[in-house]
Amino acid sequence: MQEIWTEKYRPLKLSEVVGQTEILKRLKAIVDSGNIPHFLFAGPAGTGKTTCALAMAREIFGGEGWRDNFQELNASDERGIQVVRTKIKSFARAAPLGGAQFKVIFLDEADSLTQDAQAALRRTMERYSNTCRFILSCNYSSRIIPPIQSRCSVMRFTPLNKEDIREYLKRIERTEGITITDNAFETLMYISQGDLRKTVNVLQVAASFSKDIDSENLYSSSALARPEQIAKLITLPMQGKFGEARKHLEELITSGGLAGEDIISQLHRELFNLPMDDDIRVRILESIGEVDFRLVEGADERIQIEALLARIQLLSTKHG
Repeated sequence: MQEIWTEKYRPLKLSEVVGQTEILKRLKAIVDSGNIPHFLFAGPAGTGKTTCALAMAREIFGGEGWRDNFQELNASDERGIQVVRTKIKSFARAAPLGGAQFKVIFLDEADSLTQDAQAALRRTMERYSNTCRFILSCNYSSRIIPPIQSRCSVMRFTPLNKEDIREYLKRIERTEGITITDNAFETLMYISQGDLRKTVNVLQVAASFSKDIDSENLYSSSALARPEQIAKLITLPMQGKFGEARKHLEELITSGGLAGEDIISQLHRELFNLPMDDDIRVRILESIGEVDFRLVEGADERIQIEALLARIQLLSTKHG
């Protein structure tokens, strides 16, 4: 099978970008004007931020040499103040090539930049705005300092809806000769939560096993448990079956290969789909948040999740 996530699926124009209709209208109008401001693209992963930046650069500069006036950096790899003072500053102050009015620096994952680096970047954006425009991309705009936000036109991306993702997957089905059943599509929606990049990556792994994509190979390819398997971790202790719940957790960790943080994330999602008293739901949610914090801090995942199961049983017994 050909590689799915390749340049042939990357849009050449803004009009080919999936979803984000209102944002695309604004970006298209700005690009057609022949000039652009500094941008801050904020939103969840896999919603088109990087793709929009690349499509804008292609349309602004055109031709095969559009990358001569475009530089892409990932701030999660180069996040210190020295990068801003050297690499970014050197590119920003150089004159545009080929008669272009300005150059573009795309700084992906800008929320990974340190506070010092952001302060230095703020000055660079201001000083070289005549020769260079900045497009910053981030998942959490709250981590970008206010002086930078005030210098940018902020575009807030949202998770893609099912119709847009379905249309894109039909394109892949036709090109790659694969078949995605309706159940498989719903499974992809559950796994990706509106993240198109994750959708395509999971699909590619599943397609390496079979041209006929079903729920089973999608869950195997995503390292996620089925919703009903996660729901059992809540319902079993609520029924007073702590031993069975602990055994089920053991199977998910050892046989399923799930990480503790993945299990906690899915528990949070499934908690709101189960019928229970809101008072119990609130208390379980509080416990899930506490366990999630402890796992991030490095606590043992098995002990913490078993403690969560015990807490759920105690809460259910108390309110029974």
